[in-house]
Amino acid sequence: MQRSAPRTPLRFSTQTLLLQLGVVLLVVLLSAAVHAWLTYDRVGREAESQALTLARAVASDPSVQADVLAVSERQGTPPPSELRAGPLMAVAEGARIRTGALFVVITDETGLRLAHPDPARLGEKVSTDPSEALSGQEITTRNTGTLGPSAGAKVPVYAPGTGNVVGEVSVGYSMETVGQSVARDIGPVALTAAGALLAGVLASFLLRRRLQRLTLGLEPEEISTLVHDQVAVLQGVDDGVIGVSADGRISVFNAAAQRLLGLPDLSGTPWADAPVPEQLKSLTRPDAGEADAQELVAGARVLVASARKALHRREDLGWVVMLRDRTELQQLTRQLDAVGTMSTALRAQRHEFANQLHTIAGFMGMGQHQQARDYLARLAATGPLKFPVDQAELLQDPYLQAFVGAKGVEADERGVTLRIGPETLVRGQVTEPQDVTTVLGNLIDNAVNAAVAGSSPDRWVEVEVLDEQADGGGTLHIVVADSGDGLGNATDPEAIFAEGFTTASGPVAAGPLRAGGQGLGLALARQLARRRGGDVRVLEPGSAGGPGAVFMASLPRTTAANLAGKDNDA
Repeated sequence: MQRSAPRTPLRFSTQTLLLQLGVVLLVVLLSAAVHAWLTYDRVGREAESQALTLARAVASDPSVQADVLAVSERQGTPPPSELRAGPLMAVAEGARIRTGALFVVITDETGLRLAHPDPARLGEKVSTDPSEALSGQEITTRNTGTLGPSAGAKVPVYAPGTGNVVGEVSVGYSMETVGQSVARDIGPVALTAAGALLAGVLASFLLRRRLQRLTLGLEPEEISTLVHDQVAVLQGVDDGVIGVSADGRISVFNAAAQRLLGLPDLSGTPWADAPVPEQLKSLTRPDAGEADAQELVAGARVLVASARKALHRREDLGWVVMLRDRTELQQLTRQLDAVGTMSTALRAQRHEFANQLHTIAGFMGMGQHQQARDYLARLAATGPLKFPVDQAELLQDPYLQAFVGAKGVEADERGVTLRIGPETLVRGQVTEPQDVTTVLGNLIDNAVNAAVAGSSPDRWVEVEVLDEQADGGGTLHIVVADSGDGLGNATDPEAIFAEGFTTASGPVAAGPLRAGGQGLGLALARQLARRRGGDVRVLEPGSAGGPGAVFMASLPRTTAANLAGKDNDA
């Protein structure tokens, strides 16, 4: 037996449309029914009122009162033939024909018919209870008699001059006539109901389209799944995610973005007013397009930011900005650069060391032992290795000696002399080599670049380093000067610390990211120094032809008192 394929459930928007149509249809039908009933009741009341007016008019006719009293005083009831030709029949039929009533009936005090549209009914007792009218009450009724359903009234007939009830007048209008009146009035009601139904159907279709547009055609189950997936993904990744809606408001600001930028949740904040770096906002400008990733400094972090347009089919949903933390990578890169620099310096010095060994071997081979001893004494006094750094002996800290010596080798290869200033004095030991490397390395690299690009034939870079010991850690003061052409009069000294600023000639960018982090060194150095409570600033902007700019950096809590002497005593 072949099974039928499972039925595909209706989409939520279709279900909503059908439900709305059902509600609209039900409301319209109920409204039409209530309106028809109220119209029917109103027309019926009008018929009762007309019947009561006509009954009063007939009952108050003196001739009717006299004729009814005369019949009541006779012995027995007159035969139908006499009643048919009598005056009461003529009055009743005349009133009925003039007003279009269904019937006008006159009875005596016992309820026997003295006038009736059907002559065969004369002399018979009325089909409805006449007791209320015969007791002196005027009533309106809706009932079904021998002539069919009717809306009518009953009024007592009083004897002239006595006030005694001698009969009644019953008048009725056909309910079928009332129904015809209602049918005439129900036409506009039906048209109104049809118009309301059509308007409701149109509104339902428009609401369905808007619902599909707002939900992007997704079903509630799909939306619920997307919400759960969004929370799981956005809160589970280490990358910062910022969603900017098409109307310019932040719709997503995940925990990683808050951590990387050091900001609270900005969801709902206008993107233009958000306290985020301007580089992020520039990525989402209308003319930005699919821009390459950019590096920026946020606090003490180096971030890589990229932005992409978010599109669903052809609908523009806004922007998605991604943030990746490159702080540790930058630190590892700088450490690797320092190691590479020192390795290059050691390779250069290895050749010099080998030459020295060959010299000693030559002396020994020729039997010039005294000259060999004198040569070894000179080597012992100056050191077996020599970095191309003038007055390098002023740096007592071995870390600073090695790092500045390695930088001296690099500078020497580029035709720049790196020298230590005469005021250099470091009595303590460096305790934060990574921070010192970042700041000192950036300042020396910038100075070497400036010296190479400068117009002065004498290319040099001078570094002075002093430490100031205090409780809680010493402060390292660094001053770097060069022979370049300075910053220029048109350059604001503070502008050079902005992210992306560079005075290097040639293109700044190479590939998706700025080559070597160019344009970030000074900004990162200042951020790092200020995080420790220090600063990096420009002492002298320099001038064309040299000397160039002079920079000063203060790095608190980066040195400690030298305990070597105490260790030796121990």
